[in-house]
Amino acid sequence: MRLVSTRGRSPVVSFGDALLAGLAPDGGLYVPESIDPYASTMAPRLRGASLVEVATEIGMSWFGDEIPRAEWTALVSDALNFETPIVTLGPGLHVLELFHGPTFAFKDVGARTMARLLARFHGAGDPITVLVATSGDTGSAVAQAFHGVAGTRVVVLYPEGQVTPVQEAQFTTLGGNVTAVAVAGTFDDCQRLAKAAFASPELGERVRLTSANSISIGRLLPQSFYFAWASLQMPEAPIVSVPSGNFGNLMAGVLAWQLGFPLRAFVAATTINDVVPQYLATGRFEPQPSRPTLANAMDVGNPSNLERLRWAFSDDVESMRKLIRGRAFTDDEVRGAIRDVWERYGYVCDPHTAIGYLGATEVAAGTTSPRLILATAHPAKFREAVEPALGRPVPLPPALEEALGRERHIVRIAAEDAALAEVL
Repeated sequence: MRLVSTRGRSPVVSFGDALLAGLAPDGGLYVPESIDPYASTMAPRLRGASLVEVATEIGMSWFGDEIPRAEWTALVSDALNFETPIVTLGPGLHVLELFHGPTFAFKDVGARTMARLLARFHGAGDPITVLVATSGDTGSAVAQAFHGVAGTRVVVLYPEGQVTPVQEAQFTTLGGNVTAVAVAGTFDDCQRLAKAAFASPELGERVRLTSANSISIGRLLPQSFYFAWASLQMPEAPIVSVPSGNFGNLMAGVLAWQLGFPLRAFVAATTINDVVPQYLATGRFEPQPSRPTLANAMDVGNPSNLERLRWAFSDDVESMRKLIRGRAFTDDEVRGAIRDVWERYGYVCDPHTAIGYLGATEVAAGTTSPRLILATAHPAKFREAVEPALGRPVPLPPALEEALGRERHIVRIAAEDAALAEVL
């Protein structure tokens, strides 16, 4: 695989180099130089294959000359050692549950695969620091995936007071090679600080940095695996409703579509942080300060992966509209959706999945194609929002209950570049 920057001012690099770099030198995001839609002919023989088997085939098409097949198969089998079941709610309406990994969030798929890839490509070189900004679930997934990995340390930036107690407990209680940094600001401040650190030549001379946000190609590519696999479980090409914040998950779906897997369309379902739905409606990209909502992992006012999406469609919003429909939903609509899903189907969903449900049932209403909702987090991680909506308790899985009881270790900083540089 050869990768280029979305901004077109950086050299072409290998996957391993892009993985270790995180961000391209020109500040852009790495993307495949070209994509062969081979899956349009491969898909029939992959029907009935497991997620790991589909991931093996996709991975070998990307970096087969960089990782031997047996090594890649063992790596991805170890990373994806949990279930991703599809639950049918009603006729033509399905949920892909992506929260059965160790941190109960979909980001385990990308983070666990990336951690193993980074250990493989980094080898026994100088210690490397994985810097990640989180609005909730990314921090815990990355921290857990890299905890105890030799030659690495993890620095998690998060907006203080804007993640749930369970989310905070998952990445502030690990210690060891994981440092949790509470930033006095928003997720957008955390993301800005991380990007500034990657772009700093002075800091780069002192600390070897890489990213584990979805700006990293190593986090992004593995997320396409479940889009591809799920499309092969449907009787025909589905419309996938993707709860969206930083838009890495949607970009991963577009990658699977570009590879030729049978995906009809996508719904970009967001909170009131609706930069992308507005872009789809007007053709104008206007970042805005993020606003807190019940679905905190989606509270992003300047989504990084819109840059990749615009690159994928040659900055032609009309082409993007043919594949992607956008819609924003309020907290009141989310509460109503949590109740509705429970009353109609006896299914408990978290606020992010509820937004996916709204996208599938309102934006994609009336279609004869299967509708697939991505369930991105266990409802117990957001019981502060789910329990009042349902009027009933949501039991905590034992692992989450145990995390809440552990001592937290937090470094607090102002939203300033110099403050983060000092921590690093």
